[in-house]
Amino acid sequence: MANTFIRIQKADFDLTTEITNLRKADLQVGAVVSFLGTVRDMNEGSQVKAMTLEHYPGMTEKALQEIIDQAKSRWDIRKTLVIHRVGPLLPADQIVLVAVTSAHRGEAFSACEFIMDYLKTAAPFWKKEETPEGGRWVDARVTDEAAMDRWKNA
Repeated sequence: MANTFIRIQKADFDLTTEITNLRKADLQVGAVVSFLGTVRDMNEGSQVKAMTLEHYPGMTEKALQEIIDQAKSRWDIRKTLVIHRVGPLLPADQIVLVAVTSAHRGEAFSACEFIMDYLKTAAPFWKKEETPEGGRWVDARVTDEAAMDRWKNA
């Protein structure tokens, strides 16, 4: 779909450039809503020294497309962008960008939140944190599951 942009990449990205490019030349855009996720230095009471993100090429992009398609079927949105980094990351590094454009803010806010909630729980990414206690794989949090569940009845 021409108005959907999905990138899985190791390289960092520039938030301003990505948002500018997403809304460029679309005079019907009245709202741009974005979410930027970063690596925290603490999780579940332990210091995070580094994080490695893995994915299943092809499957991950397909899952993200399905999530975006669901959002587009619920809200009147124009363009969507999902950038998700993989590979080794350090605290404060950018992990994910979800951006949505629409004519009005309500649709953009809801769609962006929906995409992020589903991405956290339904997209095939695996996170491994390096802590002073050693490496550990990170599962979706209960709060992530609850956030996703609320959309099922909405």
